Amino acid sequence: MPKDNSIKSVLIIGSGPIVIGQACEFDYAGSQAARSIREEGIEVILINSNPATIMTDPSMADHVYLLPLTTKSLIQILKEHPQIDAVLPTMGGQTALNLCLEADEKGIWKDFGVKLIGVDINAINITEDREQFKQLLTRINIPFAPAKTATSFLKGKEIAQEFGFPLVIRPSFTLGGTGAAFVHSKEEFDEKLTYGLEMSPIHEVLIDKALLGWKEYELELLRDKNDNVVIICSIENMDPMGIHTGDSITVAPAMTLSDTTFQKMRDMAMLMMRSIGNFAGGCNVQFAVSPDEKEDIVAIEINPRVSRSSALASKATGYPIAKIASKLALGYHLDELQNQITQSTSALFEPTLDYVIVKIPRWNFDKFEGADRTLGLQMKSVGEVMGIGRSFQEALHKATQSLEIKRNGLGADGKGYKNYEQIIEKLTYASWDRVFVIYDAIQMGIPLSRIHEITKIDMWFLKQYEELYLLEKEISTYKLDNLPKELLLEAKQKGYGDRQIAHMLGCLESQVYKLREEMHIKRVYKLVDTCAAEFKAQTPYYYSTFEAEIETATGERYVHNESIVSQRKKVVVLGSGPNRIGQGIEFDYSCVHGVLAAKECGYETIMINCNPETVSTDFDTADKLYFEPVFWEHIYDIIRHEQPEGVIVQLGGQTALKLAEKLSKYGIKILGTSFDALDLAEDRGRFSELLSSLQIPFPKFGVAENADQASQLADVLDFPLLVRPSYVLGGQGMKIVINKQELEEHVIDLLKNIPGNKLLLDHYLDGAIEAEADAICDGENVYIIGIMEHIEPCGIHSGDSNATLPPFNLGEFVMQQIKDHTKKIALALQTVGLINIQFAIKDDIVYIIEANPRASRTVPFISKAYGEPYVNYATKIMLGENTLNDFTFQPKLKGFAIKQPVFSFSKFANVNKALGPEMKSTGESILFIDDLKDDQFYELYSRRKMYLSK
Repeated sequence: MPKDNSIKSVLIIGSGPIVIGQACEFDYAGSQAARSIREEGIEVILINSNPATIMTDPSMADHVYLLPLTTKSLIQILKEHPQIDAVLPTMGGQTALNLCLEADEKGIWKDFGVKLIGVDINAINITEDREQFKQLLTRINIPFAPAKTATSFLKGKEIAQEFGFPLVIRPSFTLGGTGAAFVHSKEEFDEKLTYGLEMSPIHEVLIDKALLGWKEYELELLRDKNDNVVIICSIENMDPMGIHTGDSITVAPAMTLSDTTFQKMRDMAMLMMRSIGNFAGGCNVQFAVSPDEKEDIVAIEINPRVSRSSALASKATGYPIAKIASKLALGYHLDELQNQITQSTSALFEPTLDYVIVKIPRWNFDKFEGADRTLGLQMKSVGEVMGIGRSFQEALHKATQSLEIKRNGLGADGKGYKNYEQIIEKLTYASWDRVFVIYDAIQMGIPLSRIHEITKIDMWFLKQYEELYLLEKEISTYKLDNLPKELLLEAKQKGYGDRQIAHMLGCLESQVYKLREEMHIKRVYKLVDTCAAEFKAQTPYYYSTFEAEIETATGERYVHNESIVSQRKKVVVLGSGPNRIGQGIEFDYSCVHGVLAAKECGYETIMINCNPETVSTDFDTADKLYFEPVFWEHIYDIIRHEQPEGVIVQLGGQTALKLAEKLSKYGIKILGTSFDALDLAEDRGRFSELLSSLQIPFPKFGVAENADQASQLADVLDFPLLVRPSYVLGGQGMKIVINKQELEEHVIDLLKNIPGNKLLLDHYLDGAIEAEADAICDGENVYIIGIMEHIEPCGIHSGDSNATLPPFNLGEFVMQQIKDHTKKIALALQTVGLINIQFAIKDDIVYIIEANPRASRTVPFISKAYGEPYVNYATKIMLGENTLNDFTFQPKLKGFAIKQPVFSFSKFANVNKALGPEMKSTGESILFIDDLKDDQFYELYSRRKMYLSK
C-alpha cells in the first residue's frame, strides 16, 4: 500500500480538447496516472471533456465524467463522490493547473475536504506568476535574463525604454507560448504589448531581454517526499532560443554541452525544484546557455507538472515519468519503486541512453491559408515524431521519414530547394522545413560558417549534416553493380532509406533492397532498456539500426539482434504516425483498442508507430513495440522478421491505409477488409459504378486532370462545384467554387501543390443536410453503431461540424434510406470491420458523399456516448474470431450527445476563420443534453449557417 494510507479515492483532471500547444501527450500522462493509481487499489475518478482519447475510456477509471472543465463540473463530481480524498492536477497540462487554481481560490477543495497531490498551490503560483518566479531565482542565486513585469500598457513602455530592443513579451498563465512575441523595434511594440496583456488571464506580461542565438536545454526531473531527485532526461534544442520548444527540433541526450556545464545545470534544476514548494511529482525545467566558451547558464522557466517534453522523455528513455510521478504523489519514495523496464532495479536511478533520439514537430500550415509560417515564441505545430538511432544522423533521418510530408529523409529525393535567395530566406526566418533547407544549403555550397551565422545552430549539428551530404556525393559516383559494401552499410547506419540510395544510384528501391540482402546488410533490433544494457530488460520496446557483421573464431558471421521472435501467432497493428489536422488522437484510441482486443483473442500483438505523445507507443500497451517510422521499408523489415498472421490497417487512419496496396502487392495478409475493397471506396469512378448498380443516388461528378478538362466538366455538372484531389484526408485541398474563374484558379493551385493527382468535381448540393453513419460489418451482417446529423449545412467538413447523436430532425423515411444505403454499401464492399459513410440529404433524398471502410474520427465519440467498446468488437471480427451475432449490443444514451469541434485559430492572427470543405479543427469535446430545448443546442443551431464559406 502507498505510504499515505488515508488516500482511498483520487480525482484526476484531464486537459480537455486537443489544441495547438496542448495535445495528446496529456492523454498519455492521464492514462498512465489512472493505471498507476488503480494498481494501488485506489479508486480513480476522471474528468475530461475529450471523447477521442483513451483516457476517457470506461476501462481507464472507476468513474469517467465527460464534462466541461469548469468549477461547476468539479462541484457536481465532488457532490456525487463525497469519498474523494485527493486531486491530481499535474497530468492535464495548463488547463488542469489553471482549473485547480480557480477551484482553490473559490475554496472548493477546502469545502469538500480534498487535498492536492503531485504539486502544491504555492508551486503553481510561483512558476506561473512571472514576478514571483523572478524573485525566487534572485533568492536562490540562479541567473535569469534581465526581466520586469508589466500589468499596464504604460509600465510596459517604461520597461522597453530601460532595456532597449530586441525584447521578448511573455503573458502570464498561458500555454504553448500564447501571445508571446519578439519585438525588434518600437513600431511593433505597442501592438504586441497590447495583445500580450489581453492574452494573459490576469493581464500581466513579463518583458525580458531577448537571448537570441543562445542554446536551449530542458531537463525532466522527478522528486519524492523524501527529497530524492532524479534527472530522467536532458534534451537539447537544435534550434537556438527564439523558437518555442514545441516547434524546435530536439535531441536527447544533450549533444553539445560540456560535462562541467551539464553538472552545473543539474544542480540548478534540482535547487529550483526543491525551492518552489514541498511536493512530490514531476517537473520540467528550461535553461538557456550562452554559445561561447563561458557557457553561462540562465534559467528560463519551470513547470511543476508533466509536459509535452516528459512524454517525449518517457519514450526516449523508457522511464514512465507520469506513472512514477503518480506513485510519488501517493507518498511512495523512489527507492521503494521498481524500474518498470528492468523490473529488477530501483526507480531511484537516472536512465542511460546508448542511442540518440530526435524529435521533429509536424505542422499543418496548409490548413491555415495566409498564416505566418515562420517559427517563433508561439507554438504552431500540431504533432510530432520521434526517431531512435545509434547516431544523431540515423535518428534525424528516421524522424524525417516519419513526418509523412512526401519526403524520404534528408536530401537525396530530388525535392530540395535550388534557389539561393529562397534558401537564405528560409534559414533567416526559421521555417517549418528548415530541417531540410540546411541540407539544401550545404548542397548548394553555402559555407557552414555562413549557415551558423544566420541560424545560430551549433556547429556540431551542421557538421553532422555536412557528413551526410558528403556521403551522398560519394555514393552518387557509383552505380548499383560497383557500390562497395562498406559504403552501403555506412549509408544505412546513417539512416538513409533504400529510396534515397536508389535516387543516388539512379535505380529502383527494390534493387537496393535486393543488393542489401545479397550483402547481408540487414536491420537489427535493439532494446530501449533505460540502462545501456547494464541490466537485463524485461520490456519488448525496440528500435532498428544496422551493424557490421561479427565474425567468430569458427568463421561464423552474424549481427546481434535483440528482438527474439516467439512461436505464438502474431498480429501487427499499424499506427497513425504524427498527429495532424484530419488525423488525430482518435486513431490512437482505435489502435490501442485493437491491440487489447487482439490480446484477448490470444494473439501476440506488435505495434508499429513513431508518435511519442500517444498511448499506443507506451511500452506496455502491445506485447512488442517497434518505435519506427510508419514507412514502407521499416514496416516490411519488421514483418519479415516477425512473420505475423497478418496486418491490421483499418485503425491507423489514412497513414496505415495508404500502405495497404504495398502490403497486398508483397503478399502480406491484410486482416479485415481487403485492399481491393479499400481501393474501390477511394476510386471515385469504380465506387460510383458500384453505387449505380445498387441504385443508390450520389451527386453528379467527373474527374479532371487539368484546368481545361475541369472547365468542360463544369458545363455538364453545373455550379456550385466541390473540387478536391483524390486520396487525401481531412478534406485537404477541397473547395466549393461558384464560377469558372474560381474553378480555374483552384485547379491550377491544386495541381501545383499535388502534381499528377486527379481532381474530382462534384455537383455541390446547396442547402443539403449532412449526416454520417458508422457501422461494423462481418461480411454477412451489418450493425450500425451510430447515425449522426450535422448541425451545420452540407459543405462544411464533417470534422468541423457539430454532430448530433442520434439525429434531431431526420424523418423516418430519410432514416430508413440511411440504414438501407449503409447496409448495402458495407456488404457490397465486402467490409470486414469498420466503415464510415457520409450522406447529403436534399428534398428527402439521401445521396452518398463518400464511404471509408476504416475506423473514423467519430468511432471513439459514438463508443463513449453509447458506452460500448465498438473497436474491440470490430477487431475481433477482423481477426475472424467472432461474427456480429456473438455480441449483444445495448447502447445507453439519455437524450443527445453532441460532438463539438475546437479550433486553434488564436495561433494564426491573419487566417480566414470561415469554415468550408477543408478541415481546420484540432480537436473536439463532447456535450450531453437531455433534450433539444437545451440552450446550448439552441445556440449552436441558430449559428449553423454563419460559417459556410464557398
